[in-house]
Amino acid sequence: MKKLVLLIACIMGVSASAQNVLSPELLWKLGRVTVIGISKDGKSVVYKVATPSVEENKSNSKFYTIPINGGMATEVKDTKDLVVDKNVSADGKYLLSSQEVKIDKVLGKDIYPNLDKSNAQVYNGLDYRHWDTWSDGSHNHVFYVENKGNSTPIDIMPNEAFDSPQKPFGGDEDYIWSPDSKSIIYVCKKKSGTAYAISTNTDLYEYNIETKTTKNLTETNLGYDTNPVFSPTGNLTWLQMKRDGYEADKNDIIVRFKGMDMNLTANWDGSVENFMWSPDGKKVYFTAAVDGTKQLFEVNFPGLTRIAVTVRQVTSGDFDVADIYGFSEDNVIVTRTDMNHAAEIYSYNLKKKTWLQLTKINDEIYSKLSLPKYERRYVTTTDGKKMLVWVILPPNFDKTKKYPALLYCQGGPQSPLTQSYSFRWNFSLMASQGYVIVAPNRRGMHGHGIAWNEQISKDWGGQVMDDYLSAIDDVAKESYVDKARLGAVGASYGGYSVFYLAGIHNNRFKTFISHCGVFNLESMYGTTEEVFFTNWDSGGPYWEKDNAAAQKTYNQFNPKNLVDKWNTPILVIQGGKDYRVPIGQGQEAFQAAQLRGIKSRFLLFPEENHWVLKPQNAIVWQTEFYKWLKETL
Repeated sequence: MKKLVLLIACIMGVSASAQNVLSPELLWKLGRVTVIGISKDGKSVVYKVATPSVEENKSNSKFYTIPINGGMATEVKDTKDLVVDKNVSADGKYLLSSQEVKIDKVLGKDIYPNLDKSNAQVYNGLDYRHWDTWSDGSHNHVFYVENKGNSTPIDIMPNEAFDSPQKPFGGDEDYIWSPDSKSIIYVCKKKSGTAYAISTNTDLYEYNIETKTTKNLTETNLGYDTNPVFSPTGNLTWLQMKRDGYEADKNDIIVRFKGMDMNLTANWDGSVENFMWSPDGKKVYFTAAVDGTKQLFEVNFPGLTRIAVTVRQVTSGDFDVADIYGFSEDNVIVTRTDMNHAAEIYSYNLKKKTWLQLTKINDEIYSKLSLPKYERRYVTTTDGKKMLVWVILPPNFDKTKKYPALLYCQGGPQSPLTQSYSFRWNFSLMASQGYVIVAPNRRGMHGHGIAWNEQISKDWGGQVMDDYLSAIDDVAKESYVDKARLGAVGASYGGYSVFYLAGIHNNRFKTFISHCGVFNLESMYGTTEEVFFTNWDSGGPYWEKDNAAAQKTYNQFNPKNLVDKWNTPILVIQGGKDYRVPIGQGQEAFQAAQLRGIKSRFLLFPEENHWVLKPQNAIVWQTEFYKWLKETL
């Protein structure tokens, strides 16, 4: 009897322990905060909390205000009159908005009206599909309308087969009013078809509402011009990349002042993510990746004085300052994350250098969990550089035990690996399932200087692969790592990395997981929608036999050419509506593994794109992910 009681107690103890770590189900109960803005009186932050419902397969949202100096949150039903509406002109006479307008005849029934049941689609150039949507001939256009009833909206891009906001992710940050309410500034890439697909040359355009004329404000710059805002003193400011076709170029802050374009961050060795002017117009605050985190920076605006332009890092710590939303006296309002915590709203006092956490949306859930610990580790690469590697240890870590380890391969390839909090590739969740996570800031990432970031282009299978192996080999020396139970996982370029490592790993790894990874660089070039990306990172098309960089990419760095060396179980995950890394990439990889007789599985999400967004699909993703690891690792 005593043995039975003891057994039941042990089982209950194991069950209780299991409930004290993060699980996929708990992850999808966490609230997700979005800041709407600072209230008109400057005393409160207005925000939204979206909470996923797995049962309803959607998220439900509520809106709140909370005092900027801290206090209790108050639920509100309507935020319309709480914050300043940036889409209202300064004189209050006009409103801005955007909507889709049918421009091109693409559908069979458009071209042949008597065949109204036809579902054919006819294209004369590329950009026939983008991200997860096929073109139907509609384009986003900006409209303005008098701020009174029964007025007719005016399209500022009549008959133009171009998009503003930009597709697929642009929003109302792509169009703004001028301070004098006489013109509209908007972002647009005025190219169509194949020319659109091979270029990143967006420009800022100014539409005059009196003359109905438009002029290009950034015609001389050939790369991205985005995120226009006016300073408090009326100077147009935006983010700029210089090179056409390079989506991960250095992003700089440009201020147009007295006819001159001043690059405030030209001499700073980093890339800006987002920015906001200080209320007095003397400084610009911005966020950027640095050494495996994202931090708040400031740069002064000297105007015509001889004062030097100086970039200064304002915050530091193992966290990400995700975005900036406004100022209140000496405080800047931001969102902050780390690997164990989803975004919350914080106030940072610029004079006292102190933090105040305003929202605590998920504190109750986190308080009941044993969370992983993460450590910084600096590994010497094969070319003698120091590389940051994040090592995430399981909850209740015991260094006397041995744990399986996962090499995490980041996507991008130029996206930074920082203290962000993902709802799919979640390091806290991975470690909570009993794995040591090895996450290297390998070549190609922002936050370690521009040269480090740019090295990966045209070298996808080169130094970066040595970086991966240096990281896992170094951590695997630890006594707590079970060297016989190593896996490699990743998505997008990280998925490519998994496919490539499968052919060169020399039996280091026992299992692989690739999500929406590039498998065949030739068919990728022939089917991806943003061709500028493959032109830049691969070096050009595969048919240019005299292009040394391209030929090296397609021959030496192509995972499909290494399949004869595959010998390890692999899970291939693919979105059916992923047009960035199209479905054929996953199909080719799975088919190769199956025909080679390698244990493999194909997890397809027919209605998902490059990401998995629907709650129930996300739970399936997590469940299959960890089921595969249990089976093979």
